[in-house]
Amino acid sequence: MSSAPNGARRIASVLRPSIVDSGVCRSCRRNYASAATPISTSEIASPSSSPFPVVKPTHIIKAGVVLSRPPQITRDLTSFEKAYFFYQKRLNERLALPFTKYFYFKRGTPADEDWKRKIRERETPARDIGKYNAYSKEAWNDELLVGAVESEPEHQVEMLVQDAEATVNATSQDTSKKEEIPRPFSRATEADQKNDQKSLNRALQRTLYLLVQTKEGFWKLPSSSIETGETLRLAAERTLAQSAGVNMNTWMVGYHPVGHHMYNFRYPKTDATGHELLGEKTFFMKSRIMAGQADLAANSQNLQDFKWLAKDEIAKFVLPQYYSNIKNMLAER
Repeated sequence: MSSAPNGARRIASVLRPSIVDSGVCRSCRRNYASAATPISTSEIASPSSSPFPVVKPTHIIKAGVVLSRPPQITRDLTSFEKAYFFYQKRLNERLALPFTKYFYFKRGTPADEDWKRKIRERETPARDIGKYNAYSKEAWNDELLVGAVESEPEHQVEMLVQDAEATVNATSQDTSKKEEIPRPFSRATEADQKNDQKSLNRALQRTLYLLVQTKEGFWKLPSSSIETGETLRLAAERTLAQSAGVNMNTWMVGYHPVGHHMYNFRYPKTDATGHELLGEKTFFMKSRIMAGQADLAANSQNLQDFKWLAKDEIAKFVLPQYYSNIKNMLAER
């Protein structure tokens, strides 16, 4: 027999309460058990005489919700990634076939002369790679100096827009007004500029989590005690509705908790039945918000405020012990 089953039996024998005297050897236990006085039916039914007494909970069991809004846009590129993608653009200019201008412009015509003038100014048809001629003797010098703005996405977009505006206005029949090309939206929203931590339109690159403030002034994830007959998922759904309102379209991910937090009271408390309670155990369910917004106007938990915060921002509001228990449930980005 392998050692694994033997080890499992030894651990089970330690954890399982035994009604057999531990001082009796294994070979004599059968005789010892047969000689023992039989237990009556009334004694088995009585909790006080049962070898396996009913264990009452020593902590208040709560259901918590990790409600998150996922990132809405891609993250910003690092300086290395910007330089790499810019190098790939210039490399593509070197590998692409030259523009066959004489297929479109006859030699010596005004169109041909206009093309030559423009290409001398631009040096390349691609406006987002800066001043660079892929077919000159300096084509090998395709790297940027430190601090150059040509690799910044904002600069590249602006150059492309300006080039499009120049082309449109040059070919436009109405010269009385200048046509403008719409710019792309900024990656930083108005909520970012105002640092509105209640808005879901901030920190679009990050995952935001709902934090609520209790009447005592403590910040935490939404949670409440599990009621009789409730599963953990049902308790989490009820908790979310009672704390943040019903004006949110949310999706509960799975039926099992993603983490837990245990808090011990400074002094033990007693419940309605007089049973002593040592603390609280909160099991967190993962959830996503699809649409809507939190609303504490009709909450039944006396919550005072709420915020949508990223992981590193949560650490500034919650207690250190609380954050140490929930930080592994939160995404870095």
